[in-house]
Amino acid sequence: MKTLNLFRVTGLAILIMFLSACDKKTDEPDKIETGLFTKHIRVDGVDRRYAIYIPKGIDNQNVPLVFELHGGGVYIEDMTGESGHKTPFKLWMEIADNEKFIVIYPEGLNGAYNKPTWNDCRGDCIVSSDADDVGFIDTLIDTISAKYSIDSNRIYVSGLSNGGFMAQRIAIELNDKIAAIASTVASKPAVSECNDPPQPIPILFMFATDDNHMPYNGGLLSNPPNPDHGSVISVTETIDYWVNFNQTDTQPQYRVFPDLDPNDGGIVEKYSYKNGQNNSEVIFYKINGAGHSAPSIRERYSALFEQYFNKQNHDIEYTTEIWQFFRDKQRQN
Repeated sequence: MKTLNLFRVTGLAILIMFLSACDKKTDEPDKIETGLFTKHIRVDGVDRRYAIYIPKGIDNQNVPLVFELHGGGVYIEDMTGESGHKTPFKLWMEIADNEKFIVIYPEGLNGAYNKPTWNDCRGDCIVSSDADDVGFIDTLIDTISAKYSIDSNRIYVSGLSNGGFMAQRIAIELNDKIAAIASTVASKPAVSECNDPPQPIPILFMFATDDNHMPYNGGLLSNPPNPDHGSVISVTETIDYWVNFNQTDTQPQYRVFPDLDPNDGGIVEKYSYKNGQNNSEVIFYKINGAGHSAPSIRERYSALFEQYFNKQNHDIEYTTEIWQFFRDKQRQN
């Protein structure tokens, strides 16, 4: 009987140990699923799409959040490279792997041409949707922050063309959530439905001198110029506005990048206006001889693309330059 009781006690102890081990395993935090995913979210009763890239190695740490906003008529699959086309924007994911941040590629709703657009600040543009895109981005920030450990002081927004205009709207209307923005081939609207930002914010611009869709010297947008697409002030006036608003140095630091491709139209110059209010600055990349596109060394657009949008610069990498600008920016409370 004593031997039988011993077996019973030993068996019970093993069972308790097994159950305890199972309980301990269920208490461990779930591993974050990594990779690129296309998601849907309802905002104000409307289904919205976005792609999210989660790099490996971000468990148990606060990470930055980077938004990249597409140009008018561009789908998120074109941004991420899933459509098979060349795209400088997919390189965000490589940087995210090395620097450990989450990338979001949101998609606008269809405008007049039944392709994705953003409701930016252009008050005289009638081809974009009238969606509450600020609310969409705001909801994404809250949703992603609720699921992942996001550093709320390091949320950044970059965009090109229609997306560049939208990034400027985000700088104004979500100023309390964004640490810095980058706006490429998108000047300040000549007729704006937006006010000034509530406080200075670091901002980077990339403008191309041979842009046949966004006139460097101001005027109507598109090719040929079309009043339906709205109008902009000149690049010089745009930079002056932000230098004055951010109260930066009026004399910029100057740099010329190596001319890696003599056949891409010209060199890239960088003007850095430092020491702004609230640790802000204004950075201006002047891309000489190039057209309406993101510069890239690795992701080169086709000759057919350049026939319509003019040359693409191959002396700098769009995402690399913007991340170098973003990486040390902190939201000012």
